[in-house]
Amino acid sequence: MPLDRSILDLPDAAHFFATGGRLLAAAVLGGLIGAQRERVHSAAGFRTHILVALGSALFVLAGREAGFSAPDTSRVVQGIVAGIGFLGAGTILKLADRGEVHGLTTAATIWVTAAVGVAASIGPLWIPTFSAVLTWVVLAFAVRLESSRTKGPPPVS
Repeated sequence: MPLDRSILDLPDAAHFFATGGRLLAAAVLGGLIGAQRERVHSAAGFRTHILVALGSALFVLAGREAGFSAPDTSRVVQGIVAGIGFLGAGTILKLADRGEVHGLTTAATIWVTAAVGVAASIGPLWIPTFSAVLTWVVLAFAVRLESSRTKGPPPVS
């Protein structure tokens, strides 16, 4: 069977750079979130978040390049949302002997990073950029609010 040469054809330069730019944006924005997680020694750090955002964008863009319709793309996004939940669930650890749960923030961060990757692949880039920056701000500064809350006066019984 002869080789299908169409699989080797590159698109025109504008299309190549537009699509490549979306993949690069997803990776960079995932890296922004992952760098903050790496800084606090999270179970899922820099590389993980880059790969989650890049993979999410890749699934959507590959489908679009293959000619998927809007409903088909919607199903791809639904699959990403469901699948990424399993990845995030794997980061959650319940310590039964102490009644503590760890990893919820990591799981939520993986989930939002996948959303950033999807958004980078289908819409204007200001949405995933703003979302990634907002996520970084929440991760960097909300911990200060949480720690100040736990250092306050003991609750009244």
